[in-house]
Amino acid sequence: MILVALAVGALAGVLVVRGRKPPEQPAGDGPKKRGRAIDTDEQPHGKNGMKGLGRKSLDSLRVGVVVLDAEDHPVLVNPAARAMGLLRSGGAPGTIAAHPILRTLAGQVRRTGVRREVELDLPRGRAGAAAAPLGLHLRAVALNSSHVAIEAADVTESHRLARVRRDFVANVSHELKTPIGALQLLAEALLDATELQVADADEDPSEDLLAARRFAERIHHESARMGRLVSELLELTRLQGAEPLPTPEPVAADWVIAEVIDRTRTTASAKSIEVVYSGPKGAMVYGSDSQVATAVTNLVENAIAYSGDDTKVEITLRQGDDWVEIDVADQGIGIAPHDVDRIFERFYRADQARSRSTGGTGLGLAIVKHIATNHGGRVDVTSSLGDGSTFTLRLPARPPEAPLPLPTAIEIESGATGR
Repeated sequence: MILVALAVGALAGVLVVRGRKPPEQPAGDGPKKRGRAIDTDEQPHGKNGMKGLGRKSLDSLRVGVVVLDAEDHPVLVNPAARAMGLLRSGGAPGTIAAHPILRTLAGQVRRTGVRREVELDLPRGRAGAAAAPLGLHLRAVALNSSHVAIEAADVTESHRLARVRRDFVANVSHELKTPIGALQLLAEALLDATELQVADADEDPSEDLLAARRFAERIHHESARMGRLVSELLELTRLQGAEPLPTPEPVAADWVIAEVIDRTRTTASAKSIEVVYSGPKGAMVYGSDSQVATAVTNLVENAIAYSGDDTKVEITLRQGDDWVEIDVADQGIGIAPHDVDRIFERFYRADQARSRSTGGTGLGLAIVKHIATNHGGRVDVTSSLGDGSTFTLRLPARPPEAPLPLPTAIEIESGATGR
């Protein structure tokens, strides 16, 4: 990365002073002058005037570097970028053009003036090729008012490993659903049978019968918890990219709040906890209605699980021009400072004993974090031990920027797919 910065910095300087003729050096004192410029004995490389050490540094990098001018024509491309297939055939024979993704990124950088980074998979080779897609991390930076430098790092292997992990979790979770469901049914049948035997007993039931009932209750509890774990693993796998994200649509916050209160009514009533809402009506967020409802439900259920009986859980909504913030505050046990930064990790639970008693899986807050991230928002928490916790879910109140186009078939420059 240091070499990339040095090389791109050198390129920016060349683009600014391109066309200027260097002053003539007095005879004889060039080689002896301290701190002189790079040796000018080498001939300029290409039309962009890049020469010497800067050009060699770019050519030696494993990351691809492409510089586009104001018309999105590539004025500099290093060998790594060509190998990644970031060029395609131009409109006229013998000409080349930048990949549409690069042109889109460059246009966004010029329009907003903000550096852009995106990670995606590009089809490799011509249409119909069976090769795995090329995973790229693209970073676009403006060099001046017209030129944009785009750095491309090959992350194909990390994408492949992530897909393998997601597929493994999804497949295993799917296969576990059937035996876990059967185990729950058997546990319920055993509970019903022991309940009848206890009711029909003429005298005090035997210790064996009471022990069998306790074991059946425990089996039913643990199988239900395992069923929730499998369902949440499948949900988390979907959120992490195993399935494409739904197209963002306007979602009425009033509907989300009503749905959340309805879903959590039974759990809250069992502990005599009151779930109350305050906030403006008619607020809208952009995203997936089911995912937004799931995120807020998980926050409310988490608040109920870690609150005492006869307490209150408050849901508060604040609406801004760009964001809608939903607060879920409880009067529970709170979170220790050293646990606050980790509670959104998968399977991390601040209070292990309390989580076992409540049947928690350690995935609810991780799901909330992924939903918030997928919607371009975030989730934060403020808490202190003994004073309860407040979780804030921040979601966009405006339509997101149009996604980058992914062409299905790309005419790549001859030889560009070879590595």
